[in-house]
Amino acid sequence: MTSRTTRCVLLVIASCLIVGCGNPQPPAADPQPAPDSPAVAPSGPAANAPPARSAGTAAIREITFDDIKLELQKGEPFTRDRLTPRVVDLERQRVRIRGYILPSFQQSGLTQFVLVRDNQECCFGPGAALHDCVVVRMQPGQTAEFSIRPVAVEGRFRVEELRGPDGRHLAIYALDGERVQ
Repeated sequence: MTSRTTRCVLLVIASCLIVGCGNPQPPAADPQPAPDSPAVAPSGPAANAPPARSAGTAAIREITFDDIKLELQKGEPFTRDRLTPRVVDLERQRVRIRGYILPSFQQSGLTQFVLVRDNQECCFGPGAALHDCVVVRMQPGQTAEFSIRPVAVEGRFRVEELRGPDGRHLAIYALDGERVQ
């Protein structure tokens, strides 16, 4: 990560620390796919398998923040052995996840942002559940616009530990963003 990128992420983190953290609530599910989205089809017989849809040559797995939840208490240290088999299976997969763009000082042309479970309280930084945020870095040439409404972000999911200056984890998930709707 470049020093400019690190500074930008730390600036977002600092703004979250000022706001504070609370108990996250999941965003309301959108029962209908977006008009320009292909239909979602089940990806297998297992009831807990995420649905997939065609997008070019690779399927996009529909996931929620519940799919990447860990059995960690707030403030408990993260180690990679705490990753669930489901999260390990998602590593480097193309996914689509809904959430809210954490407000920052920039409103348009976002090349990176933090996607959080809920927009009512901060879900990022010390005291927040590590699985309630995803650091999104848009692919070169791609940008996003801030919205107060929930957005769907598509891209490659990764486990990437982001630590603050004190060495504590601020986030553990990242997404190489391809598209934001």
